[in-house]
Amino acid sequence: MNAKDLIIKDTISQIIFITGGTKSGKSEFAEHLAKKLKTLSYVALSEKNIEDKEWQKRILLHRKRRPNNWKLIETTDLLNTLNKEDGPLLIDSIGGFVMESIGKGDNEWSTMMNLLTSLLIKRKSITIIVGEQVGWSLVSEYKIGNTYIERIGELQKTITKISKDNWLAINGRAIKIDEISIEIPT
Repeated sequence: MNAKDLIIKDTISQIIFITGGTKSGKSEFAEHLAKKLKTLSYVALSEKNIEDKEWQKRILLHRKRRPNNWKLIETTDLLNTLNKEDGPLLIDSIGGFVMESIGKGDNEWSTMMNLLTSLLIKRKSITIIVGEQVGWSLVSEYKIGNTYIERIGELQKTITKISKDNWLAINGRAIKIDEISIEIPT
């Protein structure tokens, strides 16, 4: 990253991006940061999956941690939500956006990702985004799994570039990666 990128980045974004693996503490850290805000809409990006008892347990844990004054938006339509909501947001997690468009072809995915990026950049309010790190271990034997890994990696690299602050949650600790890293030239 060079000085020019820093100037552009600081003027276009109110995005805080927190990424990490499963059970890393990324959601808890995002919620910790969000509690400093007076108002917030919490965007839970997932299907309800009522038959999935383990998923329901995880959702319940998230609900118990959230303050009652946060507005809850349970949706799979992030683009529409970004068009409607103008106040502070916490999006948990960006993988839901990838899953919602997993069946789309590469061109349509690219269009959706670019639209999402554009909507995020245009936001005037703080936007805290949680994203899951995948691809650090097993490679899926299924095409859909590899598509997910590639798309979330691509999307999160893009979000990192437009974010004011970038954090990595790992083993219950948060590391501000902007302070200890440089952008890889592409």
